[in-house]
Amino acid sequence: MAYVIPFRGFRFDTAKVGDISRVVTPPYDRIYEKEQSACYERSPYNIVRIVKGRPQPSDNGENVYSRASDHLESWIEQGVLVRDETPSLYAYHQTYSFGDERLTRKGVTVLGRLDPEKVHAHERTLKGPKEDRLRLMRACEANFGHIFMLYTDPERSADAALERAVARRPPTVQARDDDGNDHRVWQVTDSEVIDVVQAALAGKDLYIADGHHRYETAVNYMRECTERGWRPAAPESFDVRMMTLFNLDEPGMSIRPIHRLVHGLPDFEAGRFFARAEEAFEVVRHRSFEEMAAATREGIGQHRFGCAAGGTFASLSLRDEALMDRLLSEDWSRDYRRLDVSVLHAAILEELLGIDANALEEQRNLTYTVNAARGARQVATGEEQLLFLLNPTSADEVRRVADHGEKMPQKSTDFYPKLLTGLVLTRMEVDKG
Repeated sequence: MAYVIPFRGFRFDTAKVGDISRVVTPPYDRIYEKEQSACYERSPYNIVRIVKGRPQPSDNGENVYSRASDHLESWIEQGVLVRDETPSLYAYHQTYSFGDERLTRKGVTVLGRLDPEKVHAHERTLKGPKEDRLRLMRACEANFGHIFMLYTDPERSADAALERAVARRPPTVQARDDDGNDHRVWQVTDSEVIDVVQAALAGKDLYIADGHHRYETAVNYMRECTERGWRPAAPESFDVRMMTLFNLDEPGMSIRPIHRLVHGLPDFEAGRFFARAEEAFEVVRHRSFEEMAAATREGIGQHRFGCAAGGTFASLSLRDEALMDRLLSEDWSRDYRRLDVSVLHAAILEELLGIDANALEEQRNLTYTVNAARGARQVATGEEQLLFLLNPTSADEVRRVADHGEKMPQKSTDFYPKLLTGLVLTRMEVDKG
């Protein structure tokens, strides 16, 4: 259950760094080489140097993490990062464009107690990212990125209290991301407001929307600390994690699909693949990528996928949902077996292409993209063999699958926009005696 704890966050001092937009980043797993270079160039204090620093030729495997720790210590000593004096909650609003709409998603950044038995995850995780984040946590003993959490509260009592607290006040922190989305944070110190938020959330289940690897890493680090006999020395310690909580009953929640790119299949032939697909799917060929993408969007609720391969653009619609009952055992809930991503992975990736769970875990044949047009270009140049377009998973599907205690395939959802790293962070205090 949700257990909300106010904390004394560290924030960048604008007198030292200027515009906060210059020092924040997307989540670490969305920082690719191009984004990393851009962040390095924006400011000597950009937090990319901590969350995803560049390896150096002389590195021995740990220097990326030791440099991250050195940056953190140095920035605190220089007053680049300053700690708030009062335990606080941080109201976080994101105003963004999605389709033809301009929306605002409103949440609150808190410390949440690590309670893996009572927090619902909906995606599987991979070993490599967890090892990377654990090394960073060991080196820095800090939280930089958020865990994006969902809860349900039709009465919206926490939201109402926070709205009153920030009304007619300028934000404490504000930034704009590379997509033109506005991020605003208000420090909330009013004890009555904090009490209302704590009481409203005390009995709520939490669902991880984004940050599965980071949450599991925090739990693993907590277990390491406990085994060593270490104890929390303050509310900000290893037994809690910085989270930003969003109410599913608030407007403004948007989810994008994450598309699949396939490579490394020996003897792959597009014509043969589409012929086999026709056994279980209605295959319709299209004249262009745009026509394929439009047909895919029109097939929401019909288990329809776009597919680009070998110069062909097609849409594939599942003929009979009963196929999923044959491919996946009754150990999986009906909700899980009816997910588009489950259909794609079981009926196409594994059944038709031979990409099984082991290949996915080892990241041998699959990469992911939210940019469908870029994925199509990669197929056209031969860099990838196939592109599969998906429709988005809904927030209600996320909740239902998580309630069953099940986890979707990794990269099943893309909650948009991402929470920026660097707006506020927290440092652990640990008694190692």
